[in-house]
Order: sequence, then structure tokens, then C-alpha cells
Amino acid sequence: MAHQDETGSSPQHRTTTVEQGRFCVARCTCGWRGPARRARSLARADAEGHGG
Repeated sequence: MAHQDETGSSPQHRTTTVEQGRFCVARCTCGWRGPARRARSLARADAEGHGG
């Protein structure tokens, strides 16, 4: 089951983290997608770096 954490406050860049098996991926509503990470904290950091 996918788990989503929302970060960022800009309506143009709403980022979430989605679990895919053993990995977690950051995604954005603009179409951006971060690399697959084993650590959720790294995926969240990717999302914050993109939305910032």
C-alpha cells in the first residue's frame, strides 16, 4: 500500500513521497520525480529540495 507525505507550500509544486516496494520516491504535481530511495528521509529531502 502506498504511503504519501505532503511537503511544500507552493500550489505549483505539491510534492509527495510514495512507497514502491522497498523504495520511496518523491513526486511533484509538475511532473518531476526524484530517484528511488531506501530511506524515506532521503526521499523527503529530495522533495523539499525540489519544492524550495
